[in-house]
Amino acid sequence: VHGDITADNIYVNPADLTQVTLAGYYFAFRYCPEGKHVARREGSRTPHEGTIEFISHDSHKGAAPSRRSDLESLGYCLLKWLCGFLPWSKELDKVETVMEKKEMYRDDVTYLLRQCFSRQRSIPDGLQSYLQQVMALEYEEKPNYEALRQLFKKPLQMLKASAYDSVDIMIVP
Repeated sequence: VHGDITADNIYVNPADLTQVTLAGYYFAFRYCPEGKHVARREGSRTPHEGTIEFISHDSHKGAAPSRRSDLESLGYCLLKWLCGFLPWSKELDKVETVMEKKEMYRDDVTYLLRQCFSRQRSIPDGLQSYLQQVMALEYEEKPNYEALRQLFKKPLQMLKASAYDSVDIMIVP
């Protein structure tokens, strides 16, 4: 797994917007060496490793990242891109506060989305379902990647678009 999914580590090829490359593998981790998933152990790594704004609950607790960790971090990236902030963005110097807020929002994804989309009319259904499914994953559970992709494909199909078309959306600074 990557271990530090952030906007700074995601590169889109401007000549081919369907080509995405990840960088910044400083916290990458072999979660399943020899075919057996590593057990979750808090404190087995340095707590809060990675980019505080986007790291997962597991990383805050010092557990090795897992598949759900990367998906959780990607969800935070999507929220920041669409809303311009995360509810803990102004408190990044207080890592314990950031962790506590993320724990609270893990249990209430709807509240997290209401906080982020407070200035907008509607919350994207696909994003809400994505976050709810990701937050419900167990540490060692294999995510249903195809089902998660479908959450974003369905709205595109309604627009008669493909997941591989370039998308012109406004990213909030």
